[in-house]
Amino acid sequence: MTSSNSSGNSDALVIFGITGDLAKKMTYRSLYRLQKAGRLYVKIVGVAMDQISTDQLHSNIKTALEAEGVKVESKVFSELCSKITYLRGDFSDSKTFQDLSTELNGVERPLFYLEIPPSLFAPVVEQLAAAGLMKNGHVLIEKPFGNDLASAKALNDRLHAVVQEEQILRIDHFLGKQPVIDLLYLRFANYLFEPMWSRNYIDSVQITLAEDFGVEDRGHFYDPVGALRDVVQNHLLQVLAAVAMEAPIDASYRALWDRKIDVFRSMDDVDPTHCVRGQYQGYLDIDGVAKGSETETYVAMKLHINNWRWAGVPFFIRAGKAMATTSTEIAIIYREPPQLSFLDDLSKLPPNRLILRIDPNEVLKIQLLSKAPNGGGARVVHLDLPFGDEVGEPPQPYERLIHSAIVKDYSLFTREDTVEETWRVLQPLIDNPPAVEIYEKGGWGPEGQRHLTRGHGPWVNL
Repeated sequence: MTSSNSSGNSDALVIFGITGDLAKKMTYRSLYRLQKAGRLYVKIVGVAMDQISTDQLHSNIKTALEAEGVKVESKVFSELCSKITYLRGDFSDSKTFQDLSTELNGVERPLFYLEIPPSLFAPVVEQLAAAGLMKNGHVLIEKPFGNDLASAKALNDRLHAVVQEEQILRIDHFLGKQPVIDLLYLRFANYLFEPMWSRNYIDSVQITLAEDFGVEDRGHFYDPVGALRDVVQNHLLQVLAAVAMEAPIDASYRALWDRKIDVFRSMDDVDPTHCVRGQYQGYLDIDGVAKGSETETYVAMKLHINNWRWAGVPFFIRAGKAMATTSTEIAIIYREPPQLSFLDDLSKLPPNRLILRIDPNEVLKIQLLSKAPNGGGARVVHLDLPFGDEVGEPPQPYERLIHSAIVKDYSLFTREDTVEETWRVLQPLIDNPPAVEIYEKGGWGPEGQRHLTRGHGPWVNL
């Protein structure tokens, strides 16, 4: 490898774990879509331990694309395959990295994407550094980044011993979702919303990630993790940051990161007495789940942000499997209007709500109160805007994130201090988790969750 200034786009993408499940479900499709859109300009090297050739990898990619419902166009696929080579190697063997250095001869700014188990993150980066591959390189790391505060700090320390923080990109695919990106524009580009986006007008905020399916055949993976580590510490807290952050001072990714970390530094540690954990009926029967497991498949909590904008406004977060539906939504609950003599009794009607659905289809909903047409009192009316009808199909999250990493747009990734602060907020719940409550499939979680929002209205069920 030749040396060069680290500015400029990456000129090679090396994917460790190119034959794994994530690659089959997400990466191949993202690379194909980037190629079809004319936005894939780099050499790609796939590294794994499978005894296959480059041609066999190409064939496997096509099979996986078709299995995911992609209509493979021969010209696009041929152009994609012309960029992809395969290197077999053991991730713990220095020879693998020597061979990779040879494969990358002439490459100046490689991007290494680690689609591998978390236990291998540090060893692979250390091997890359020892082989001289990280001088102008960057590394893209999948979640989970640690499983608590101590392990996250230990991983950061180990990585920083061989690379700089600026060389590490921590991926969270929720940050690549179009609605999460749109949220900042919704807030700060519209005078209609921003003046009313504070404790002066908002009673509470709810963020929900519901899935109508269970763990299925992923018991071995899910049981050591649970809902808190799987989707709350990363996905939902990143959504919370987008809801609560102040406007960045400029367009740089550092300015965006700075405003996000302000949110987490303003948050109290979670109080385990303000949390509910649940486990759906039948979870213990799943292959790979430990006997008597206390792993949560549902978690809900109340969080507080102690700054001028949000003091006194509770943020309610919940995530669960085997729920009534599959949807991810943000609900902004406004304060109730005063009871005025000329108005009907509004106490039995919900207050105004602004709801942004992130999945499965992006929709902005505004819930208002109006006079019933028959004169019999007030009624709820809905103003809904399906974003997809207006903006068309956006890039898929992994497609966007891979391209952003290549062109060095780092705004969609997370920084060391953000990762550590989110773990700090949740650490009391890891240390002292309340007992799990059993709940039936197809509902809205354990009975205890109904009481969590007391004083702020019920959960907004999607």
